[in-house]
Amino acid sequence: MHLPSDRWQLARRQFFTQGLHGAGTVALAGLLARESRSAEAPSGLSAGDLNALAGGVSPLAPRAPHFAPKAKNLIYIYLEGGPSQMDLFDPKPKLNELDGQPLPASLWEKMQFAFLQKETATLMGTPRRFAKHGECGMEISELLPHLSECVDDIALIRSMTSDQFNHVPGQLLMNCGSAIAGRPSVGSWLSYGLGSESDNLPAFIAMVTVGRGVPGGSASWSSGFLPSVYSGVLFGGGDDPVQNLNNPRGITPDIQRSSIAAINDLNRLKMQQVGDPELASRISAYELAFRMQSTAPELVDLSDESQATLDLYGVDRQEPPIKSNLGGTGLFGPFAKNCLLARRMIERGVRVVNVIHASWDHHSNIDSQLPHNCLMADQPIAALLKDLKQRGLLDETLVVWGSEFGRTPLGENRAGSAKVTGRDHHPNSFSMWMAGGGVKGGQVIGKSDEIGWNVAEDPVHVHDLHATMLHLFGLDHTRLTYRFQGRDFRLTDVHGRVVPQLVS
Repeated sequence: MHLPSDRWQLARRQFFTQGLHGAGTVALAGLLARESRSAEAPSGLSAGDLNALAGGVSPLAPRAPHFAPKAKNLIYIYLEGGPSQMDLFDPKPKLNELDGQPLPASLWEKMQFAFLQKETATLMGTPRRFAKHGECGMEISELLPHLSECVDDIALIRSMTSDQFNHVPGQLLMNCGSAIAGRPSVGSWLSYGLGSESDNLPAFIAMVTVGRGVPGGSASWSSGFLPSVYSGVLFGGGDDPVQNLNNPRGITPDIQRSSIAAINDLNRLKMQQVGDPELASRISAYELAFRMQSTAPELVDLSDESQATLDLYGVDRQEPPIKSNLGGTGLFGPFAKNCLLARRMIERGVRVVNVIHASWDHHSNIDSQLPHNCLMADQPIAALLKDLKQRGLLDETLVVWGSEFGRTPLGENRAGSAKVTGRDHHPNSFSMWMAGGGVKGGQVIGKSDEIGWNVAEDPVHVHDLHATMLHLFGLDHTRLTYRFQGRDFRLTDVHGRVVPQLVS
């Protein structure tokens, strides 16, 4: 699916030969027609105005996929930093047996690490107990008791592999398909390929609960070289996730509406002269922001949710004390609320919701900080799966849990540190899971070796993961392209294969 920008610009130039007044007339007609069709539609500038931008086609109008899709929406839960797979998803009895022993040089001599001193490092087992759960008998750590109740809906990949061992390039590869900054994110590619089903909310929303911060920053939800209309819109955590929704004192909705209409008339006039697609994105942003002033307050107001639902997600949980935590403190409520908001967003037509928490980068204090992070994340994420399922939404909503890499089976012996209390970055073999949206649940894909150092069976590269995600949305990853600087780019670059075991 390649929407050539030159044809779009030509159609717009032809359209604007009718004059600015004609564009305004069509926009107004679209507004009146939409409001006449739905008494519940919020007042404000309609998405019909966008139809004037491209000869009758909005850049976010729903588009047909390449083939019948299994998924309609994506909720991508990204736990930045690299959660430890052998403490959560990939039990390693042999690693526990070899605890404290050195690793053969043949395994580590060509490896790169962030901080670990490989010549003197030793293997480190885990104190975490694993048990089989569900009808499928999937083994999950004691740190994830709520998620353990959902394993029959989960496809657990124990053979993920990446090319990048540091956070920023690893995050860019996992979120954008390339370790090079400036490429579009997964959510942007889906928005570009399929459009939006919501007129009054963004197609792609990123919600961040921040501990120490996300090293990759906004590049993880950026549209890169795609028009910025496909970029993720950032919602914050806490009680005010959308800032500046209210007009300043004295600015009425009519004044706001007239101001935006005047600004966008000027933008349309400029676009007629220069044909810059970013002006279309700017017009879209102004109009969407105006409509969100009516719709966003209802979205983030949880007063219509039952107490049982709030309790399911743990919105009002008390956070246990901890001296310090890399992932931050005071985030139990905000993260739970973001998971609940993710469900509310996809119910309202948002195509992609990115739920991000930082950080899981446990170079030290893993025995206290990893359980704290899991206690924060386990209940809300499991509640999201259960809630989607009971509402009949899980079949069409793909839920992905992941990070940029995993952790080493070696304990980190960082220079200057007296004790070994954590693990370094490990891209060779780590775990992720998927559920819903056409995924065949209740199974484990792939296998790591007996100490978790390398993939032993069925490797799944990041490009393969992305190819499979697009496939579930009815998109051929080799055909979803965008021409930039003389080349047709795609999310999977020149790599990737669909993992057939994951598809139901």
